[in-house]
Amino acid sequence: MASIKDTFRRVYALQGLTLLVTAAVLLEATSILQYHFTKKGLREEANRRAESELAVSKLQIEKITGSVESATVNTAWILEGMLDKPEEFSEVFRRMMDSNPHVLDGFAAFVPDFYPEKGRWFEPILARRTNGYEELVLGSESHDYLKSDWFTAVTQTGQDFWSEPYYDEDGGRTMVVTFATPLRDASGAVIGAMAADVSLAWLTELITGIELYPDSYSTLTSRKGTMMACPAETLAIPNVLRYDTLMDKTGWKMSIVIPEEEVLRHAKKIGGIVALMQIVGLLLLILIIWRSALHLRRLKDANDSKEKIEGELKIASAIQMAMLPKTFPTPPDRADLDLYGSLTPAKEVGGDLFDFFLRDNRLFFCIGDVSGKGIPASLVMAVTRSLFRSTAAHESNPGRIVTHINDALSEGNETNMFVTFFMGILDLHNGQLRYSNAGHNAPLLLTEGDSRPLDVDANVPLGVIDGIKFSTQEHFIPQDSSLFLFTDGLTEAENVRKELFGDQQLEDATRQIAALSAKEQVASVIESVHQHVQEAPQSDDLTMLCIKYLGYAGDRKDLHLSLQNDIKEIPQLADFIEDIAHETGISQAMAMNLNLALEEAVVNAILYAYPEGTEGTVDVEAILRDSTVHFIITDAGVPFDPTQIEDVDINQPLEEKNIGGLGFYLVRNIMDNVYYERAEGKNVLHLTKRINA
Repeated sequence: MASIKDTFRRVYALQGLTLLVTAAVLLEATSILQYHFTKKGLREEANRRAESELAVSKLQIEKITGSVESATVNTAWILEGMLDKPEEFSEVFRRMMDSNPHVLDGFAAFVPDFYPEKGRWFEPILARRTNGYEELVLGSESHDYLKSDWFTAVTQTGQDFWSEPYYDEDGGRTMVVTFATPLRDASGAVIGAMAADVSLAWLTELITGIELYPDSYSTLTSRKGTMMACPAETLAIPNVLRYDTLMDKTGWKMSIVIPEEEVLRHAKKIGGIVALMQIVGLLLLILIIWRSALHLRRLKDANDSKEKIEGELKIASAIQMAMLPKTFPTPPDRADLDLYGSLTPAKEVGGDLFDFFLRDNRLFFCIGDVSGKGIPASLVMAVTRSLFRSTAAHESNPGRIVTHINDALSEGNETNMFVTFFMGILDLHNGQLRYSNAGHNAPLLLTEGDSRPLDVDANVPLGVIDGIKFSTQEHFIPQDSSLFLFTDGLTEAENVRKELFGDQQLEDATRQIAALSAKEQVASVIESVHQHVQEAPQSDDLTMLCIKYLGYAGDRKDLHLSLQNDIKEIPQLADFIEDIAHETGISQAMAMNLNLALEEAVVNAILYAYPEGTEGTVDVEAILRDSTVHFIITDAGVPFDPTQIEDVDINQPLEEKNIGGLGFYLVRNIMDNVYYERAEGKNVLHLTKRINA
């Protein structure tokens, strides 16, 4: 029996030893893996911190260099208009340097003998000193700027140029870099360079102020690798992590260098802690109990976290829905418009959007669909809607509005999310629809007994490629017809057999509903979709917007007048206004005011839209309604926006007033609403006056 007991003891001891060895091996493996991933995480953290700091510093540097570039280019433009007055150049330099404290010297340099009386070299310069400015005229055999890299680069290529750093002995008397831009004569030939010196002192201060870790440092090198700013005493540190970023225009490279030992210091501390835990971990049973308890606690935390996320999603959904219009239309008492929209997200939050607002008796509206689902799509949706509101508030060309939104969404779009988008402007005076499409489904035009897609240019979605110019199209919406807009969640709605609702079924469902109200039309389509999908779950956001144009409900009459671009044609306006007065019954005083405003606007078009010697026409349309007269003045001349003319200060003394501006000041004061747009290659000026018939 004793031998049997000894055998069992040996078996139990062997099992216990096996458990201990297994636990030790597992703990050691865990320690190695943990140390590996800790180092990886610390390196990634260092990378994120370095990239963030590089991005911020890059923005600071490019903001300053950008302001120097803009100031220098603007100054060059001024100098080109006063090449016959070189004695006044210093005052121009002074104005530039007063508004740009980082400019150390402002100067111009001309090709040999450009000013014969000045000799072969002529380089007027204004240098910043501690007690003000010093005017200098440089250029000689000992200071031959003709051989400088900034001068040769600008005069040979005709392009802007940032120089390599160098010590400026005569001007700034310190280490500088020079930005130069070409100077051209009236024929466009390059006759010199306008330049500005920027001290490297502020760059050194910025670079030395970056300290992510102890003993980390930053450097800035030029396009050719010349060191521009660096704490030299740290360059010999071995085993470092380096992160770089390149300045787009200057070609400068900024680097952050971090000693690897500083990044991994915490990993070594963690390694010691893990080693200590290994000893405790040898008590396998205790470890199992601890891990079980930890698992239960994590499960509880996961449930709590899930409930918290669900609550936050409900709040996010409420916020998103609050961004959508709720009053249809706005304001709700219009007799010329009926409008209704509906958005049903597939998840708590979605990426579909629609929006609209009224400005200048025109309906600005849009619909869009963000790629993807959930919170990322909802964030892009919110940004797109805000961009639409902010851009359309001061722009009246759909193509330019969509172009601006695309450029804004494309910038920094690292997630590669995009938005299909349709945007339109409906003129409630006459039913004119001007619109622009960005890869979205074509809206349907619903008339009595008919439903057909609107002709749209496909274009690419927003956020894909910046710099694209989106087209503007035009269509007239008949009275009592509807424009039905939707996202692809409608046509791609699936039933349990994976059959799509489809474009044809949508056209069939909308062919006989034009006589219904906008809300009833949307409800009818929703019912058709529900009948198709039945019990199948919703797979995509479902969004619809119905715009029903009812036309103007009161009396209306249109008058037209076409004039040649000749001042002698102006007297015809008096007869035109007399016809309007006869039709509307306005007073003689108001008729005189209307004639004054209309005459000023038409004269502006005749004088400024067509170059001298060019023949053209100026068309005037007057839309007469019960309480308003709306003038539309159109010409096919060069772009000219009279609303950009600054108002004169009528209280200013006569001898201080600038010439011009009074005429359009009168137009603004006589008319109740004035706005300009460039449409279909024409200048279009709208003037509206409320009248009491």
